[in-house]
Amino acid sequence: MEQLTPREIVAELDKYIIGQDKAKKAVAIALRNRYRRSMLSEELQENVLPKNILMIGSTGVGKTEIARRLAKLVKAPFSKVEATKFTEVGYVGRDVESIIRDLVEAALRMVKAEKMVEAEPAVQAIVEERLLKLLAPAPQRESAGANPFQVLFGQNPPEPQEPEISPETASERKNLRTRLEKGELEEWRVSVEVEENSPYADALGATGLEMGINLQEMVSGMFPKRTKKRTVSVREARRILTNEEAQNMIDRDEATQEAIRRTEQEGIVFLDEIDKIAGKEGGSGPDVSREGVQRDILPLVEGSTVMTKYGPVNTDHILFIAAGAFHVSKPSDLIPELQGRFPIRVELESLKASDFQRILTEPQYSLLKQASALLAAEGIEVTFTECAIQELAEMSARVNESTENIGARRLHTMVEKMLEEISYEASELPEGYKLEIGKEYVRQRVEGIIMNNDLSRYIL
Repeated sequence: MEQLTPREIVAELDKYIIGQDKAKKAVAIALRNRYRRSMLSEELQENVLPKNILMIGSTGVGKTEIARRLAKLVKAPFSKVEATKFTEVGYVGRDVESIIRDLVEAALRMVKAEKMVEAEPAVQAIVEERLLKLLAPAPQRESAGANPFQVLFGQNPPEPQEPEISPETASERKNLRTRLEKGELEEWRVSVEVEENSPYADALGATGLEMGINLQEMVSGMFPKRTKKRTVSVREARRILTNEEAQNMIDRDEATQEAIRRTEQEGIVFLDEIDKIAGKEGGSGPDVSREGVQRDILPLVEGSTVMTKYGPVNTDHILFIAAGAFHVSKPSDLIPELQGRFPIRVELESLKASDFQRILTEPQYSLLKQASALLAAEGIEVTFTECAIQELAEMSARVNESTENIGARRLHTMVEKMLEEISYEASELPEGYKLEIGKEYVRQRVEGIIMNNDLSRYIL
């Protein structure tokens, strides 16, 4: 994060999102301020709070994508939630504190993935030895069997000791090791023991997640661990064993503490559809708890301690980015206390035909690049002329004007309709088939959408 200046952050966001420079600058400054805060003294750090952001703009203009790409850019824990999922305490629905619990889970997944990558070199040697034992097993000593009381209380019986390897087995493993390194044994079948999770522990774990208690860990020792044998290819066995060994090498307490630290210092929460909980109370009906949800969200945004199953998490320095269309309501309809916690307000611009044209071509993974790649998997080469791209952009903008304006999401419908026929026939066409899509091709395939939308305005 310290290597990225605000200008460089905006440049990175430009690779995926077209326009919306004001919003990009706001989030870039908020991100850079985190680095600046980390350079201050500890006493001053505690008093420098993040400046939360409120994005105002219609659907499909890039609000969610800006927040998601920002978090991915700096590898920060990220959670996207809709404000409409939550209800006031006392009503049936999700509790707002589950936002922070979801964020901790996301941080823990990130930390574990990083530690598994770090442990990979050491794990590979262990996995190779285990694969050789499966491919060329040594005869096991006879054991007295498991103590039934050990099985009852979930205690694993001692594993039988492998006897000294005979010269024949050692020679066989040496030959197999060479072939294994060359990749000649990937399709061989071996039997692997896989641990099964107890359904009771899983059910309690899901319950504990909402309660902020690690019930799964508390009851895991009450149920015996069950394993079953699976016959899989060497390739699949390597993946199973690598995951198992990597999990064993991870220090869970250390990973949990790091996840909590990242959540508190680097976490980003994107709170969508916040305009749907704005407005005055009606006193009855489905929206009776809207203001209550705002009051429940307020402590999270202004800073509080939330109990999770991994321990307490402080929300003082989590960056909250709220977003909403605000077609019916307006930001001033939010309760004053919540308004004050989002000091930075950014209005995102509606997308025009020229923006659609850039969206179709400029981003690193634009819709047309994705569509071309999917058809290339079938051996079909599809190219688009400039006139075709311009026509598609103009028709998309026209549909948005004549019906509901859903922003860039309209392009998904238009591109799919345009390529519907070629996508249906692609598997039957000869490999190497080439198709150049021009302006007339676009009109023929997509014009029906515009005609239907124009007609629907006059039909009751």
